[in-house]
Amino acid sequence: MFDEKMGGTLHMALGFNPVPATGGLNKSALHWDILKDMYKGGEIYADGKLFYKDGKFLEF
Repeated sequence: MFDEKMGGTLHMALGFNPVPATGGLNKSALHWDILKDMYKGGEIYADGKLFYKDGKFLEF
């Protein structure tokens, strides 16, 4: 759990959602956690707009 909360990283979970409080409805035999270091050249776009770069959120 510590690794999933590190600043400058992206955490994505695919598959079964074991936490009822989040409202997840996906039923799956798998649950994969993916962690990616975003400090060196990482970028995330939403609707064609860059909002996260090199491990930091950008101002809008």
